[in-house]
Amino acid sequence: MKDKFLNGLNTFLMIDAFVVLLAFLWFAIAVIGQSFNLSLGLNLWYNLWQPIFNPAIGLLMLGAIASGIASWLKRKFASSQLK
Repeated sequence: MKDKFLNGLNTFLMIDAFVVLLAFLWFAIAVIGQSFNLSLGLNLWYNLWQPIFNPAIGLLMLGAIASGIASWLKRKFASSQLK
């Protein structure tokens, strides 16, 4: 059960990391387009920042910390059972 949970968490974090990366690329392209007076969705990106991208970054950080703690606990208890 815990292995399924950790695999699910890692899969979720991988998908979330791609969402955050794509959001950053969209932002960078939109800012460059704005400097050339091209509308590439910067206003839409700003509107989506608070409800979508900000929580996605927070979940990515929280999940990475949780995954690290879970793997640390798994290693700690596995090594103590070997002794």
